[in-house]
Amino acid sequence: MAADPSADIRLQRKPKLSERVVATVREQILSGDYRPGERLPTESRLTDLFGVSRTVVREAIATLAADGLVEARQGAGVFVRERPAMAFSSITSEISNKISYALNVIEVRMGLEIESAGLAALRRNSAQEAAIQEAFFEFDRLLSIGEATGRTDFEFHRAIAAATNNPFYVEVLDALGMRAIPCDITSPWGTDSVLSREYQEGLQVEHLAILRAISAGNADEARRAMRQHLAASQERYRARLNGQQADYRFRRSAAGNDLKTNQERRRAP
Repeated sequence: MAADPSADIRLQRKPKLSERVVATVREQILSGDYRPGERLPTESRLTDLFGVSRTVVREAIATLAADGLVEARQGAGVFVRERPAMAFSSITSEISNKISYALNVIEVRMGLEIESAGLAALRRNSAQEAAIQEAFFEFDRLLSIGEATGRTDFEFHRAIAAATNNPFYVEVLDALGMRAIPCDITSPWGTDSVLSREYQEGLQVEHLAILRAISAGNADEARRAMRQHLAASQERYRARLNGQQADYRFRRSAAGNDLKTNQERRRAP
């Protein structure tokens, strides 16, 4: 029987090792195996328990911290947070690698962050404005030395939410977690193209427009700049969907041609 030419064309993603660690530890925290304030096993112990490298464990811990479940304390270890950001835990506990899911997250962020940018322009104090600027320039520094910028990207958006002086903006953003940021290594939507320097330099141009509007106290311009930033992210995801479709058509056509050639060879005398 002829092989199904689409069998090798399925667009699937192999889960990261860190995602298995994250899912298990998250479940242990939610079920009460690890109680609020309790310290998690050491990094060395976790590598043994899960049979993974230290790098994988560190990535998993970074994800759990970004989701508001744990916090690292210098010299003491990693502890379960006393009040984990669980209001929207279903968002992060079932996070998907599908681009449609990413688009949904961006849509939620638009509803949240466009207004938070406007409020930040009106309500921020000097310390809060400084925090936004510090996150912006730290992103730039990390980019210049080739280090991951995802955490600082998140801190930029979080600092804007904090500058609204409405704690619920921060709480909802924390619930979404740092994996809402596509250029972070823990994001299931991160790819080589997303993590490229060119991509991240483009983000900085958009961030700068937001920063300038907030510093100028221009609420309407801050909302407009944030809307453009997040709308551009939507378009980038849609472009990736279109690229997947084009790649699928090309690979399916190639597979069909190979199958046709093999059939012709078998019929040849």
